Formats: sequence, structure tokens, C-alpha cells
Amino acid sequence: MSKFRWAYIGSGNIAKSTAKSIEKGEHVITAVYGRNKERVEAFAKKHGANAYDDFDRAVLADDVDAVYIATPHTSHVDYAVRAMELGKPVLCEKPVGVCTKDVDILVESAKKNDIYFCEAMWTWFSDVALTVKKWVQSGEIGDVKEVKIDYAFPGLMMNKNSRVLTPETAGGALLDIGIYPITYCYNLFGYPEKIECTGTIKNGIDIKEIVYLYYNGFKCTLNMALDTLKESCYIKGTDGEISLPLFFHMADKATLKKESKKEVFKGKTDYLTEFTRAAEEIRAGKKESDYIPFEATKNCMRIMDECRRQMNLVYPFEQE
Repeated sequence: MSKFRWAYIGSGNIAKSTAKSIEKGEHVITAVYGRNKERVEAFAKKHGANAYDDFDRAVLADDVDAVYIATPHTSHVDYAVRAMELGKPVLCEKPVGVCTKDVDILVESAKKNDIYFCEAMWTWFSDVALTVKKWVQSGEIGDVKEVKIDYAFPGLMMNKNSRVLTPETAGGALLDIGIYPITYCYNLFGYPEKIECTGTIKNGIDIKEIVYLYYNGFKCTLNMALDTLKESCYIKGTDGEISLPLFFHMADKATLKKESKKEVFKGKTDYLTEFTRAAEEIRAGKKESDYIPFEATKNCMRIMDECRRQMNLVYPFEQE
């Protein structure tokens, strides 16, 4: 089968990381568009692609099968809707927007244009997370009693102009990294019965928070922060437990322990798997991903909207 051909919108860090990974497989980058002409041309040259200074021309190029959006999340809706209106499937970096209204706009556009749209949440394209889900939902550990997920990285040490630290680009811990533990719990247990969030806001962004998602008989405790380095996932049940030293960042192992056995599942959580499975869905004519359904994207954003409400976190572009 011929290689799957991508138009890249954006050429920053995440674009560089994904490009390095997917070119190991049956993918090729054929078009690149971005606002920084010099950076776009350098990126395109490195990957043997054509550089464009016009969005429509990049997306409509004859050698483009789908569009990957890797810009700051405040621009995702505009680029994704424009691409879908031009008839091209879209894989869009997480979060796909900054609020539930954004997700509604994207889903409505996908349906109106009868085109594939998917959030680029690599965790749930991975067999590691899918195996954890199977263990939990098949009752391998009995009734769930406790869930704790930590995810933090020292984002405060980044350049002060980084999108992660900038209110105007919806920076902060919640949308950039909190989305991972929130999505993990949602995919395992569904929408919570109750949400509680406390956080610390500094210079217009949230730098840390604790989120409690309450379910029938247990709660998920989620810690996310930009001031340290930490990652783990632990799920305890009446008959056993599941642990992952890494649940998101290149997660390659999940361990199931119970009285009668210990099982270790090894796999890959990487961009190549994500892009390959998205490409397979596009080639199969799907309009909505089986791995990341529209409902999952919307409900995880609803949870984050509620966290922001409780923290009174409003971005400058949302203020009247």
C-alpha cells in the first residue's frame, strides 16, 4: 500500500516530534503551512515536503490525504474547520479547543462536511491503555475502590514566552497536561457523578491543581502541575490492582496483580501508532474514530470546563 500523505499545519516542537516518529512507518509529510515562513521552509526541507504560505493551497494539494494540526490550541478550531470545509480529514492535536463550545463547532463541521475528524490523543490509540481498559471493565480487579494518577513536568522552567505559560494561548497545567489523567479516567469509568477541583493560578494561568472525579463507590484523585516531574497511575480494586509507572509519556508497560497471578502487558504508546490507526480509519471511510469518539472529546472538555469554573480560570480572550 502507498504511504499515507499528510499536510502539517504548524512546525513547532510537537510537529517535529510527530514527524520524526511517523516517518519510521508508512507515512510521508508532503505539505507544510505555518505563519513563520523561515521555520516552515526549514521543516519542509528536512522532511522532503513542500512549504506553503497559503493555507488553502497546502490543504488542497494533490498529494495530501489528510491534515494534521499542530498549532497552539487557541487556533485549532479555525484551522480544523477550514480544512474540513475543504474536504480533507483532520487529526488535531489535543486539546482540540479550549471549551465545550469549541468541540461542538468541530463536531458539527465534521458531520456537515461528512469528513473524518479526530483528537490526537495518542494514549487511546495505544494497546497499553486499551489493555488496562479491558482489565478494568472485565472485572479482573473486582470492584474499583481507588484511583490515583499523577502527571507533572517542570513547565515553569520553559521560556516565559512559551505557549504553555501564556494566558493568551490558553496555557497552564489543565489544558496542556491535565487532559491526560482526565481522559484516562473518563475512558475507564465514563462521566463522573461529581467533580471537585482546587488549583493555583499565577500570572493568568493555572500552575497546578488537584481534581477529584467521584464515581459510584470510589473516586479518582488526579494531580497535575508545572513545577515538578512526576508520572504514575494506580488503580486498586477489591480483587487486585493495576499500576503503570508511565501512563502517558511513552507508556510501554502495565502490570496487573492479584492473589492468583501477576500479568505484565508490554506495548507502545507512540505517535506512529496514533497516526497509523488514524490513517487506517480514514482509508476505511470512517467519519468518527473508534478510538477517540466525539463524545469522549466533548465530555473530557466538559470536565475541564467545570474545573476552570471552580478555579475561576478565565483566559483573556474570553473576557468581555
